Amino acid sequence: MIGDPDAPPKGTLDPEILIWCETHNFILVTNNRKSMPKHLADHLAEGRHIPGIFIIDPSKNIGEILTELIIIAGASFFNEYQDRFEYLPLSK
Repeated sequence: MIGDPDAPPKGTLDPEILIWCETHNFILVTNNRKSMPKHLADHLAEGRHIPGIFIIDPSKNIGEILTELIIIAGASFFNEYQDRFEYLPLSK
């Protein structure tokens, strides 16, 4: 989580977070629906990559979000979400 030890500090700009996720092979989970798709497009245009981004709906119950993330983690192929983003929940 941003601000935790060994993670980018709070206030880190989104493009820097994407570089950190790429470097450390982390999928990003965020509620930034507004600008993160643009940041990802810019990141990819620079020839960079990212393991993936899950954009959550902040109005959803955190338990439901966590359950979906656990299911995704168990059912996904290696690099299945590389260089793309998905809005959660996957099913409406």
